[in-house]
Amino acid sequence: MHLTQVVLGVMALAVPTWTTPPPAAFGYNGTDFLLRGKPFVIIGGQMDPQRIPFDYWRRRIVAAKALGINTIFSSVFWNEMEPERGKWAGKKPANNLTDFVHIAKEEGLYVVLRPGPYVGGARDWGGLPYWLSRIRGLKVRSYNEPFLNATKKYFSRLAKDLGRLQITRGGNLIMVQIENEYGSYGDDMRYREALRNMAASLFDVPLYTTDGRDKLLLQDGQTPRFPLRDEAIAGTSSLGPHLDGEAHISKPLQWGPEARHHAGNDDPELIERYLRNLHMALSANNSLNLYMLHGGTNFGLSAGSLYTGNRTIPWASSYHDGSLLDEAGRTTPLYHILRAEILKYLPDASAVPSPPVNLPLMHLDDVKLEPYASILHTVSHTKTRKMPVYMEKLKQGRGLILYEHKVRRAANGTLQAGDRPRDRITVYVNGRRKGVIDSFYEQPAAVTLSLKAGDALQLLVENAGRTSHWRKGSGETNLMDDPFKGINGSVTVGSSLLRGWKIRQIPCKEPPILKKPIGGSVQKGSLPIYYMGKFKLPPLRPEQFYSEMDTYLTIEGGTRGIVWINGFNLGRYWVSGPQQSLYVPGALLRPGSANRITVLELKPWNMTLVARGETMRKWENRPDPDAPQS
Repeated sequence: MHLTQVVLGVMALAVPTWTTPPPAAFGYNGTDFLLRGKPFVIIGGQMDPQRIPFDYWRRRIVAAKALGINTIFSSVFWNEMEPERGKWAGKKPANNLTDFVHIAKEEGLYVVLRPGPYVGGARDWGGLPYWLSRIRGLKVRSYNEPFLNATKKYFSRLAKDLGRLQITRGGNLIMVQIENEYGSYGDDMRYREALRNMAASLFDVPLYTTDGRDKLLLQDGQTPRFPLRDEAIAGTSSLGPHLDGEAHISKPLQWGPEARHHAGNDDPELIERYLRNLHMALSANNSLNLYMLHGGTNFGLSAGSLYTGNRTIPWASSYHDGSLLDEAGRTTPLYHILRAEILKYLPDASAVPSPPVNLPLMHLDDVKLEPYASILHTVSHTKTRKMPVYMEKLKQGRGLILYEHKVRRAANGTLQAGDRPRDRITVYVNGRRKGVIDSFYEQPAAVTLSLKAGDALQLLVENAGRTSHWRKGSGETNLMDDPFKGINGSVTVGSSLLRGWKIRQIPCKEPPILKKPIGGSVQKGSLPIYYMGKFKLPPLRPEQFYSEMDTYLTIEGGTRGIVWINGFNLGRYWVSGPQQSLYVPGALLRPGSANRITVLELKPWNMTLVARGETMRKWENRPDPDAPQS
């Protein structure tokens, strides 16, 4: 359970011309939230617009309203809004939060904004943009002038876009959360005060924070002049209205052969617990945010990782698939079970619209994917350095980076590249794979080499996502303060220090232009290869919705890689699972014309791969072929 420990009213009211001032648009007292002066129970659900195709925002919001909720909670990812320093991407359709909030208003729902600056949520670096690591002297989530200056610019830009949509100005935005679960991270009071003052100067609506229910976490996350929420949601404290800021009803998913997909729909004990929590809250007129109502997708390479037990475990592309609306936005059995419970507590349940009918998903016959080019033939920019440097120093946030050294003198022994793998280093000599050093494992494999003069040593580093969470007192390295990816500094083989490197950047935002297939055969152990295939769809019928072309894409014959459809990065695949298919929104497809699937297979061994679109999500765990040998 996550509780609000902060509710701060900063209403911007005109000077009244009558004796008794009108009630504030939205506020609170010792026991209740107040909507225009009357008690208001927030029945909310978490839905992050940047995890949903913008074409589908309205349909998802309509489905949320039919659940019986009155408010949508939405996290905002700074690294999507400002992917490069000073380059605001808020007008990009996927980031146009103004449109999302406006659609919610048209559908009769309020919105609570959760803009961070840190949000967590299994996102790369918890939603912080990678370029913060390039600012000299900056320390995230602390009373640090460079970080606070950058945050103020971010908050100010958000307020410029969304200020007019606050309820104090006739809109439907009722509250703003600052930071997230800070009590689990630190206890820097000056930082929390600075954030509060900053946000209060930009937003008119109440501000709040959310932390775990443990008393110590609440105390360390508390900010002066914010009421401390020191009891669970059913408690008797009168320090302000109760809000369970994250009433969890599903779990995020991680990659790996031991990771498991958890479907709440299939667990009677979980369902009973969800119903009990709903009853406990709503029967006492307390507020809550169902997390997640709709998880959506970490498209592209936007997912982060969890560093625990001295290993890096990446989050999957599918986020909270077991939530009330599945990844394709269809209602689940759990949705209907919880909807029936919510309706019991609504004064006018008959006014809640019926849930939308679930549209069918599309089956796509096998699409043959042929090899087109080695990764080396698709890199146009090469830099040279005496020693390798992190990708951030080269203004690269995500993807792959390839370091190449021409051996001058023979060298023998174990390879040591930097202080630790960040995150997965695949080692090649003369284009042939020699081993993998992967931080997914507590004890990554050691790679021993025997190099002779003239050999080409190639180190391909895959950024599997910056850590999204860190808990103080865990005894683990705080990677929130160390987000760097790639290799930096010395590379040795045995006692030999290798100097002189070519660096090729492969950010994987878009696939390269591929002209013709490779002839011959694909050799095991070769450098990564781009595969491509095309398929054609019939024209869209007048009565048909784009979402009826939604499908789950499976790559057969591949081991690990990245998938694009018509140039859009869907995300990663890994044979180890448990996620074995990627969600493809029909809005990305081109009915009546050719569609292109591109795959970067990081461990090619097949001459052809097969892509298949299925109507059901595929979950399966398989052994990792690159696991260290015991």
